[in-house]
Amino acid sequence: MSTTETGTTRGMTNTTTATATATTATAADGPDAAGSSGALPLATGRESLAVLWPLLRQRRGYLTLVCLAGLIGSVAGLVAPWVIGRLVDDLPGSEDYTAVWIGAGAIAVAGVVGAGCTWAGQAWLARLTEPTVARLREMVMDRSLRLGAAQMETTETGDLVSRVAEDAREISQAATAVIPLVVQSAFTVIVSGVGLATVDWRLGLVGLLALPMYWTTLRWYLPRSGPVYAAERAAFGTRASRLLGGISGSRTLHAYDAQDSELERITASSARARDLSIQVFHFVTRAFSRNNRAEVTVLGLLLVVGFFLVDSGAITAGAVTTAALLFHRLFNPIGALVGMVDQVHSAGASLVRMVGVITMPVPERTAALHSTAAGAGPLELTGITHTYGEGAPALIDVDLTLAPGEVVAVVGSTGAGKSTLALVAAGSVVPTRGSARLGGVPLTDVDPVELRQHVTMVSQEVHTFATTVVENVRAPRPEAGLAEVRAALRTVGADWVDALPDGIDTLIGEGGHALDPMQSQMIALARVELADPDVVILDEATAEAGSAGARRLDAAAAAVLRDRAGLVVAHRLSQAEAADRILVMDHGRIVESGTHDELLRADGRYAELSRAWFGA
Repeated sequence: MSTTETGTTRGMTNTTTATATATTATAADGPDAAGSSGALPLATGRESLAVLWPLLRQRRGYLTLVCLAGLIGSVAGLVAPWVIGRLVDDLPGSEDYTAVWIGAGAIAVAGVVGAGCTWAGQAWLARLTEPTVARLREMVMDRSLRLGAAQMETTETGDLVSRVAEDAREISQAATAVIPLVVQSAFTVIVSGVGLATVDWRLGLVGLLALPMYWTTLRWYLPRSGPVYAAERAAFGTRASRLLGGISGSRTLHAYDAQDSELERITASSARARDLSIQVFHFVTRAFSRNNRAEVTVLGLLLVVGFFLVDSGAITAGAVTTAALLFHRLFNPIGALVGMVDQVHSAGASLVRMVGVITMPVPERTAALHSTAAGAGPLELTGITHTYGEGAPALIDVDLTLAPGEVVAVVGSTGAGKSTLALVAAGSVVPTRGSARLGGVPLTDVDPVELRQHVTMVSQEVHTFATTVVENVRAPRPEAGLAEVRAALRTVGADWVDALPDGIDTLIGEGGHALDPMQSQMIALARVELADPDVVILDEATAEAGSAGARRLDAAAAAVLRDRAGLVVAHRLSQAEAADRILVMDHGRIVESGTHDELLRADGRYAELSRAWFGA
């Protein structure tokens, strides 16, 4: 994978910018990049565990402490039922209330211990899970960048973004909010169940009757919860889209007096979201009513069996009291476990989505490129044919040699194959047939990190990271000094940076100072200058500027291309005039090649384009 404007991001982790270069090609060249869209793979449960467990094992000390805190806190919770049971046996007929004060003190101490264990467990759990989730996010980003556009072009960009952002957030929320409650509830259920059996084995058997009743609730709940919650979330999304559309399009609605019809659509979507929320509430209420039925049934049986055991002298009334309180202590934890099943499933689904990217195979690339005084050598495309999916070929038998220091412009109508040619030359797309070599070395054999140092691509759609100007320019070389960054900005003519509110330290990007298209493109070109590659590929990289900025961007691009090999997909024919050679493409083929003057004299396809652009 070569460095592209969407991929030259060492050290940058802004997840909202995972825009594949193939997407750029689709926008710019139509059929050139008409790749099929699909989802990234999902991992199996075993694969997810294989990735997750080593990360947790690195912090196994915290894992042990979390379990220990949960166990101690659950045992501390047994003190109150035990003390109350003892008091039921000891107080009748006694005038000594020392046992009451001792019991109250024991309960207070147990409460403090339980609270301390809960606090410590959550703190230790955060130290265990947050670095793990962060590492998972980094692994997804690392793998996606190493896969490159060649393998990522068949997926939806939003799918990758959601795995890095939403899925990571889902796991993080589960780790900080759900998992502590699950761990605490699980320990409480286990310890209380053991305590119940310890009081009397017969009462323990009665308590076990609750298990099949809880299990039937779970079997009823699980198959229905997913669709119910999914429909609710979808309705919320539709309502939000309607509201935002109405707000952002208010001027258009007023212009056509269409407010009433849009309000009706907003009201309908809001009503559906409201109705589904009520249905979800009823659904959850039914689930918990089933749990309550199990609890009241088994608690009643405990009291009945306990009555007969006390009446026969087998156990004391205090023992039955302790058993009843222990069983009552299970109500909230079991209810919490049932209520959080959906969230646990959601976090598990997010985990398999993230691991699905992490476990995608990356071809091993061991070839090395060697730079000389003339660069890494010529870029040679031989017999290149490429087809996206089942569509017509985007490139057909294309041959191109780009010598060190030579600038070649590519022109043609929309869909001619220009952007696909640029992607193949950058190593971002592996052609269906043919080979792409730099200095005689196949691009597919070169490690992506090394290839980035030699080939840089800037597309029409560039991204400005949510950080300072200096850090934006430093993206390809985070270690670059301030003087080098300023020199790169001067080279591309970005003198406007000094006029920003904080100069080179001004925050730009999302939430920061807004840049116009020309300024954003200059930042992108400054990155290229700082990266100092051997080959620069510009895929309509100056197309977004208006007429006022076009001349300045052309000058900036020319400065970046100076003394470097360059392949320029020209949006304006004025960009092609200064090139050493011009290629004219039509329906995936190179139909003409030569200098500007040579092609005009040939009076062919380029001459037609020139007359249409410049006039007769």
